[in-house]
Amino acid sequence: MNQATSTNCIFTVTDLKQVKDKVLNWANRFSTFCFLDNHQYNLRSHSLECIAAVGVIDSIEAGAGNSLQRLQQFLNADRRWLFGHLGYDLKNEIENVETTQPDLVQFPDLFFFQPEIIVRFDNSRLTIESKSEDEEKIFDAIMTCDCDNKIKTYPANIRNRYEKKEYVAVVEKLREHILRGDCYEINFCQEFFAENSIIDPVAIYSNLSSLSPNPFSAFYKLEDKYLLCASPERFLKKLGRKILSQPIKGTARRMSAAVEDIKSRNELQQSTKDRSENVMIVDLVRNDLSKICTEGSVTVDELFEVYSFPQVHQMISTISGELSEHIRFSDIIRATFPMGSMTGAPKKKVLELIARYERTKRGIFSGALGYITPEGDFDFNVVIRSIMYNSAARYLSFQAGSAITFYSDPEKEWEECLLKVASIRKVLEATAE
Repeated sequence: MNQATSTNCIFTVTDLKQVKDKVLNWANRFSTFCFLDNHQYNLRSHSLECIAAVGVIDSIEAGAGNSLQRLQQFLNADRRWLFGHLGYDLKNEIENVETTQPDLVQFPDLFFFQPEIIVRFDNSRLTIESKSEDEEKIFDAIMTCDCDNKIKTYPANIRNRYEKKEYVAVVEKLREHILRGDCYEINFCQEFFAENSIIDPVAIYSNLSSLSPNPFSAFYKLEDKYLLCASPERFLKKLGRKILSQPIKGTARRMSAAVEDIKSRNELQQSTKDRSENVMIVDLVRNDLSKICTEGSVTVDELFEVYSFPQVHQMISTISGELSEHIRFSDIIRATFPMGSMTGAPKKKVLELIARYERTKRGIFSGALGYITPEGDFDFNVVIRSIMYNSAARYLSFQAGSAITFYSDPEKEWEECLLKVASIRKVLEATAE
């Protein structure tokens, strides 16, 4: 947003959850918006509790080819807030690896927009910034928004692209590739889907957020396409010349009994397999960042740190560095995307194997959603634990993956995928009232 001509007003709020619900329902009246929610986690480097970008002044949409060059030109044109996503298939232009499988959700490979209105809030204050509309009127529209006007949601008939025995067979083939030295680790994903699906995206997202609130959650609407995201993972954050990545590799189930839950957490913390997977990705991220950071500045700030979320424990590492001078946004993305936690090592070879063995395109899944500030800072999540929905085609999709190494047990990898989508299935399979 052009900071010279925009204005903003600050309002006091008393019920944060209620205000979030009202902002989301109000924003859903627009054809395009992005709603990012931290869910009050106190994690490293979080600077915003919640932000909503609503309406479109200007935008860029592009398919893989020269999209990053076009995006850089769009960024250079003006200093403004931009919100949007990077789809997984930008790999086609970054690493020259094509995927021929179908994409039935059909998010573009890249989309960013300059919003008409930005709403930012923390526990007690709500700030509305608008270039054209009166902020008092916007606040009144938000606070008088009806949050109970729901269309009927039908229980989804969810299917899987793989039968269990087919999935196990593919994992065995991937282990053979690893044994031959083709790669060390590969993140192999599978799609769950429902056809002729009718849902109320706001209601589904609200239920998912209640069941599984995570620090990089998002509701993203692009015309008839929706992303309902409960991600716990950050891809990249830039503040000044500092850049930071926080890959996740290592998952354990939360237990209802405290003693069992502590045991599950400790087992993940000490797991040789999970540590091995995690350190491979840490090395990959360090290598990616070293391409764009000053020599010697890339450091591992956290290694094998276990964080607890409502459904799972996750092993997270934090890698940071200081950007070299004259590094552009497009340079950063070319060096780091797709993210190592959703690909593997070495990156180009595993991208080729993913294209060979996965049965659908990932699309926006395992891409990144976030914002770029007028100063050129940014924060992007990793699009995982997410529902993708095309309301025009009535097609609903969600995906899950796990890191395959030579020591992987295919049965356990299957179970890990099911664990990661358990909250999504629970929300979608519930019968609407």
